Amino acid sequence: MKRVVDVPENADVLGPYSHGTTNGDLLFTAGQIPITPTGEVLDDEPITVQTEQALSNIEQILVAADLTMAHVLKTTVYMTDIGDFNRMNEVYRSFFDSEPPARTAFEVQRLADGAAIEIEAVATHE
Repeated sequence: MKRVVDVPENADVLGPYSHGTTNGDLLFTAGQIPITPTGEVLDDEPITVQTEQALSNIEQILVAADLTMAHVLKTTVYMTDIGDFNRMNEVYRSFFDSEPPARTAFEVQRLADGAAIEIEAVATHE
């Protein structure tokens, strides 16, 4: 049965969706943009700062579901400039230092609130 994962420490969601949902052993996060817990979107910051905030938001969702970054099976990374790929990887690597999850990354025209990156994750309790 589906269970909603609420994360009071993260900013409120921007629409009719949850920070994350679980069903069985799987957790699915909503896409996370670089938004701080106070609701500030870091759209003017460099991609490294934006990536760190988006991944920190994912980490908070995982913690709320009694998981860690080590439980992540797959991520999808949406970027407005694929030219930032290597700089994004510098930060991404620090969150997944060993046995990183499968990942898809691609360029999109635009993201919510002017963000340069959005990341979603799938994790497991196993």
